Amino acid sequence: MAAKAVGPVKRSFAPWRDPASAPFIEFRNVTKRFGDFVAVDDLTLTIYEREFFALLGPSGCGKTTLMRMVAGFDEPTVGEVLLDGQNLAGVPPYRRPTNMMFQSYALFPHMTVEANIAFGLKQDRMPKADIATRVEEMLALVKLTPFAKRKPHQLSGGQKQRVALARSLARKPKVLLLDEPLGALDKKLREDTQFELVDLQQKLGLTFLIVTHDQEEAMTVADRVAVMDQGRIIQVATPAEVYEQPNSRYVADFIGDINLLEGRITVCNDGFIRLDCGVGGGTVEVDQTMDATPGENGWFAIRPEKMTLSLDPPENPTVNCIAGDVWDIGYLGDVSIYHVRLAGGATVKATVTNRTRLVERPISWDDKVWLTWPRDAGIVLTR
Repeated sequence: MAAKAVGPVKRSFAPWRDPASAPFIEFRNVTKRFGDFVAVDDLTLTIYEREFFALLGPSGCGKTTLMRMVAGFDEPTVGEVLLDGQNLAGVPPYRRPTNMMFQSYALFPHMTVEANIAFGLKQDRMPKADIATRVEEMLALVKLTPFAKRKPHQLSGGQKQRVALARSLARKPKVLLLDEPLGALDKKLREDTQFELVDLQQKLGLTFLIVTHDQEEAMTVADRVAVMDQGRIIQVATPAEVYEQPNSRYVADFIGDINLLEGRITVCNDGFIRLDCGVGGGTVEVDQTMDATPGENGWFAIRPEKMTLSLDPPENPTVNCIAGDVWDIGYLGDVSIYHVRLAGGATVKATVTNRTRLVERPISWDDKVWLTWPRDAGIVLTR
């Protein structure tokens, strides 16, 4: 029988929108201090059962500390961490229904693949026959049955990653904690493994909590993403909402490429905003509902792929249109990224899909170009 796609499950899964849904993992006003340093600052967060949740942010933002508090390696200085309704305060790591997969994999070099997977089960004093059955299941799950007798030094990076994953899942935890799990893999293998993780999580029906600084990884695997900075959560939303509707310049700038045009709000009513972005930016009109006051400063945020690049001026070059000179071009194969220098000196990016093979580039360095976009292409931010 053919494997089923996860699409129908993914489309219907949104317990955070249901007021009757009870959180599976809760952080209640959690603060964690290490001496004078505040790693987590009065943070409240809810994660739901069977959710693939990503903590995303730069190094030192507190995401790994949050994960360690779920695992039991750190305790909150203030606040509570709950799992399935139970306060985890004082519960040692080995008594928590969680398991962690580390970036380094931490495989035992002198043990075979099957012995590495069986290690935690032996520590739990599981009967030998049950251990053998479980190890067999895990090997089949991660497609490593032919490699059962090999040792870690005989495996590729991707195979080691699968062994570590199988070992983490062997004890059937309620929550799998993934600390930068794909960081050691090359780009192509990392991309393939991201989708394998999603399929595996759906198949097992477990709650996955992943810590990463790789935005593409978080956007690919997660049902929801929490963007963090300096111990606080800036925004929690689905990957599409974080990308298309960031709540601040920090989130807009952290997730993907963004162009930010600063200006003054002149009109804000009935789902319509007009922004005067001055020299270079011109007049920007946006279909958007928000609380803002005319005269207030704002930033128009638009992704490079939402802009249309042309050598010919549009019919109305005064609204949602900026002109400039091509300053630089980056060819990435599937797309080209154009850096356009505006009249005021600012530079914006525009992405053009390379739909045909490039024999001669139609728009080249130093060309005068116009960038245009529809009213629903970007968003106005006030913080």
